This record gives sequence, structure tokens and C-alpha cells, in this order.
Amino acid sequence: MKYIITIFIILFTHVLFAQKIEGIVVSSNNQPLENVAIFNKNTGQHSHSDASGSFNLSKSNLKDSVYFSNLGYKTKLAIISAENIDQPFTLVMEESSISLEQVVLVSEVNALSRLMEIDIQTNPVKSSQEILRKVPGLIIGQHAGGGKAEQIFLRGFDVDHGTDIAISVDGLPVNMVSHAHGQGYADLHFVIPETIENLNFGKGPFYSDKGNFNTAGYINLQLKKDLDKNLISLEAGQFNSKRLVSMFKLVESGNSKAYVASELSLSDGPFDSPQNFNRINIIGRYNYNLIGDQELTITASHFQSKWDASGQIPQRAIDQNLIGRFGAIDDTEGGNTSRSNLLINHFKRIDGNSVIKSKAFISQYDFELYSNFTFFLEDPVNGDQIRQKENRVLIGAESVFERKNIDLGSNGELEYASGIGFRYDKVNDVELSSTLNRQTTLNQISYGDIDEVNTYAFLNTKFKLGKWTLNPALRLDYFKFDYLNKITPTYNNQSETKFAFSPKLNTIYSVNRDWQLFLKSGIGFHSNDARVVVANDGRSILPAAYGLDFGTIFKPVQKLALNAALWSLFLDQEFVYVGDAGIVEPSGKTRRLGIELGARYQARDWLYLYTDVNYTYARSTEQTKGQDFIPLSPSFTSSGGIGINDLNGFSGGLTYRFVDNRPANEDNSIVAEGYFITDLNVSYNWKNWSYGIIVENIFNTEWNETQFATESRLFNESAPVEEIHFTPGTPFFLRGKLAVTF
Repeated sequence: MKYIITIFIILFTHVLFAQKIEGIVVSSNNQPLENVAIFNKNTGQHSHSDASGSFNLSKSNLKDSVYFSNLGYKTKLAIISAENIDQPFTLVMEESSISLEQVVLVSEVNALSRLMEIDIQTNPVKSSQEILRKVPGLIIGQHAGGGKAEQIFLRGFDVDHGTDIAISVDGLPVNMVSHAHGQGYADLHFVIPETIENLNFGKGPFYSDKGNFNTAGYINLQLKKDLDKNLISLEAGQFNSKRLVSMFKLVESGNSKAYVASELSLSDGPFDSPQNFNRINIIGRYNYNLIGDQELTITASHFQSKWDASGQIPQRAIDQNLIGRFGAIDDTEGGNTSRSNLLINHFKRIDGNSVIKSKAFISQYDFELYSNFTFFLEDPVNGDQIRQKENRVLIGAESVFERKNIDLGSNGELEYASGIGFRYDKVNDVELSSTLNRQTTLNQISYGDIDEVNTYAFLNTKFKLGKWTLNPALRLDYFKFDYLNKITPTYNNQSETKFAFSPKLNTIYSVNRDWQLFLKSGIGFHSNDARVVVANDGRSILPAAYGLDFGTIFKPVQKLALNAALWSLFLDQEFVYVGDAGIVEPSGKTRRLGIELGARYQARDWLYLYTDVNYTYARSTEQTKGQDFIPLSPSFTSSGGIGINDLNGFSGGLTYRFVDNRPANEDNSIVAEGYFITDLNVSYNWKNWSYGIIVENIFNTEWNETQFATESRLFNESAPVEEIHFTPGTPFFLRGKLAVTF
């Protein structure tokens, strides 16, 4: 008993005399700074400033050295004095050029995101497609005109349009469940690239606040909360391409800020049949930030797009001189889509150690797509064109309570975040029909309404024990699927429900502020399409993914950062795109093993170099050897570049991306060809004017952007043929840019 009393007295005394520093971090113009990394060199403790600029670092002692680091600001060293202990103070950070030296590798599960911020700031995105390419190891491709969501490749996955990666924008879900074209369909074209502030990502199923589709990883785009200056930008180039962007400050007074941004994009593309692509984007954002207390952000946006497409073409049609590389078998493919969003994010600081974060959103979404994958295989007279169509309303909300600095005695601390939320998709008139020339409906294959509800709760804890961080977490999801079949002559509504339990355990060892070792483990899942769920009587509703990562992030010197990881991922059910049906279907259990290597080097204040290399071994576990290849799963990919930032007014970047040959079918008898593509952008800034040149594929490489092994029949063939069908990659594409800020 006396030992228990002694321990209690020690812990009580420690808590009673625990010293902490707290305050607010602001910029030189008195604006709160979020996500400033705060690191106590003496104790190894770390923290971040929140959305209101507030920070709290417990167990600090007199004369401790505390570093405050943030991209775009000079790193500041504060020596703790008596007046700082338990007395809130304000720390002002001065703006500076972006540098790798400003990154501190604190014990965060997704610390690699901190490094990747450099890539974005030194070489900003120039198009919607480039947004996702900023994630190390992620490759994308477009295969049906500029208006369709990109095909994504990550960690040995052909993710198609999003089946195994959870994508969001400031917490607004982008993936569409039970989508007319494919499960997890994620169309990011409603984001204007110039409004992007940062991109947060994580690989693997290790994050309790991420649910459906978080198997290979997640991406969350973060948009600017305010503008430094107004902007008008005009781009024009080959293929009758034009792009106009405008961004204007509406309110800038006191704690309130608001801006509006718009984008108009037009292009015919390099195809023989003009693409007639157009896209309109508009976004309005209001931000109220009461420093040290709370923040409210309201975002409203609208996007619409329309395009024609030449589709995926068979290699034999080119070999027989029936068409050229940029020709079409059916040039009446294409589609139109739109999305309107209202998103509310609120942050409230309860006390020095507790905050509540809440969000609510509603989206109205329409989609219509015409495709022809097999040409005249099924219908030799009219052809095999199909229409996929839907009308959707998406509603959701989430609240998260965070508590930190719970004293565990000695060098131990606990923090946790607990959250609850829901998402409801009301999808009307989900249709798959056979059509002719986008005008005539020949046959309605499926037609109905989908109601899908996902409610969830999660708990994320962090035990900080000296240099160790233990991160056990768990998540519970509940799904309800309803499908009303509107083709059957009688009322036919089917329903299924399912729970998913997803535990996680991550361990991080921080050797110092420049070196981190980690071991991550967790279970995630991707849901199945509601139509498949009810058809299979509820079997394989939420197939699980089991992930494990072991790796390190290391800065041997302040201007060089290295990262490496060994990882594995086992899936209960793989989703594979089926070209002849235009659907994604389940195909059994799979395993993936991989290695990732990356390097970033700040050679000069104005010169930045980076590269990422990824190798994956991916196989089906339920097939015999030689028949176990996963179609379109890339084994070796690499990307990187050189960035120049403000060298006598010049800025720009030279980037590359490489994908190796990969199997297009299960026995690797059909191969999808790899490619190596190089892009260039150069700009010159003079006063408030910017003049730029953007070149895609500067060496005019002939490459296939997306490829599928598809069985099809041409109008002059008596028997079908299975071979590679592809969308030709963009040839040399030059455009100029003129922008003015004021």
C-alpha cells in the first residue's frame, strides 16, 4: 500500500508543478498560423498550432530551446524564460522563401506529407490532373476526354477512378459510392488548382478518421482560406486550348475574409474528332477567425463540364490503317457532369487542451457518360455503345473532440481524438442502357434508385513516452444499402446492412527532430456497389484490407531529406475494371509487397530536386502460378523533377514520370506498355505581371496513357479479338500563360 501511495504522491507532485508554455503564433500582419511545428529540443516534445493559431506544449523547463517552424517562414528559436512559463504569449513569424530546412520531422503518422508540401510550393500545379501527381508514387491517366475522372495508380493498384483511395477536399468526400460508372468514382475537376493551399495524404489503411476506400491510402486537398492578392490569368495553346482563371478578394476586414474564384477551360484536344471540351468552375469562400478562440469557414462551389471523346481504340485498327493514333471507332462517345457543393467547417477551442472540430456538407451531383468498349461485339448492327447516368444528393456531417496534454507522469503524455459522423447518398435513376449515337436508347439493362447510409465512430489515441509515440486507434462503421429496381414490373426493393470494425496500431520513434522511424499496421476496407451487395444477398459487402508499413524519414543534413518504406497489403476482395462491360467487378483475394524510396534536396535557395521510386510485387492468392497476375497493376514507377523558384524573376520546373510495362491480363500474355514522359514549365515575374510557358511531353514521346485488355469486334470482322485497347497520351502540347496580380 505504501508503494501505491508513494507513486500517487510522485504523480500528483509532477502534475502540480508541471510547467507548460502556451500562446498564439501569428504572421507579421497578425494573421493566425495553423500547423506550425513546435519542437522542444531539450525534452523532444512536439506540438502544432491549431486553426486559431493557438499552441500548448507541456512539461517545458526554464532555458529550454523551442523551435517554431513553418513553410514559407523563418524558423524561430525561443529560449524559455520565467515569464513564458504558464503565461500565454504571442510569437510572430517572419515570411521567408520556401526551404526544406523549414520542415521538422515530428512524430506524426503522416509526416511524409510535411515533406511533400515543398513539392507543391516550389512547383505549383498547372492543371487539375497535376493535383494528384503530387503524391509520391501516384500516377494518373485520362481515358475518356478531359471531363471524366482520371484513372489512378498507387502502390501496385490500378485504382480505376478511386476504389482504393479515399479522396476529399477540406473534408468534403469526393469518392462516389455505388456510382453509375464505377465504385468509388472520384472526380476532382471541381477544384480550381490555383485555390489549393496544400495536400495532405497518407498511404495504407492506418488512419482511424478515414473510412471507406482508405486501403491504398487517402488524399485530402486543403484550399486557401484567403487571398494575398487578386489574380487574373489567361492560358492559350495548341489544340484550340484556352483557360481563364480569376480570383478576387471580396472581404478583408478584421477577423473576416472572403474571396471568389472562377475557371473556364476549353479544348479540342489532339484528336481527329474535336473533343469540344468545356468546363466551368466557380467557388466562393468565407473565413471568420477569432484568434485563439474559433474559426468558421463556409465554402460554396459549382462545377459543370461537357465533352466528346474518341474512346479507347484497338491497336489492330491502327495497324490496318483504319484510323490513326488519334482517331476513333465511335466518335460519339463523351458525356456531361455537374456538381454543386456547400461545405461548413467549424473549429472551437474549449480550453488550452481541448477543441471541437465540426463539418457539414451537401452536394448535388449529375452524371451522364457514353462509352463504347467493344464496338460491334454484342450488336453487329447498331454497335455496343452504352449510357451510364445518375442524379445524386450527398449529405453528411462529422464532429470530433480532441484532448491533449493528459499527464501520464515522468515523460509520458496522452492525447486523443474521438469523432462521430454520417454520410447519406440518395442516388436516383441510376441507369445502364444500350444506345445508338447518343440519341436513341436501344435497351435498358439496369435502372433503379440507390439509398446508401454510412454512420461511423472512431477513437484515435497517442501515447507519447519520451521519444516513442504509440498510436492505437479503432473505427466502427455501419452501412445500410437499399436498391429499388425500377425495371421489374412489380415493386422490388432490396436492403442489406453490415458493420465494419477497423483497428489500427502505429508506432513512431523520433531519434531527433530530423529522424523518424515508424511501424504502421491497420485494417481498412472498401465497400461494394449497392447493386452487387443486394444481388449477392449481402455477401462481401465490406471486404477488408490488412496493411503493414516499416520505414524511416531522415534528414542527414538540413537541406536533404530521405524516406524509405517496406510495406505489405492483403485484400479480401480485389476490384478489377472489365472493359467489355464498362464495370468494376470483384475478383478475389490479393497480396502486395512493396518498397518505396524518396529523396528531396534543397541544392540552393532557388534550386530544389526530388525523386520517388516505387516497386511492387502484386499477385492474386486464389489462382495458380502464372495465372495470378493482377491486370494493370504497375510493378515499377518513378517520378521526380527539378524546381527553380524566384531566380532573378524566373521560376519553373522540369518533371518526369515513368511507368514500367505491366500485365494487362491474368497470365501476362497481353502487356500494357510503359512510358517515360517529361514536362516543362517556365515563368518570369516582373512587378505584378507573370509570363509563362507550359509544355507537356516536351520530347513528343508516343505513349499510351491508359490501356486495357479488351475483347472487341470491328465492323469488318467476323470474329472478336482480344488485345490492348488504349487512349493515346498527349503529344507535344505547348501553351502560354499571362497573369496579373493586384
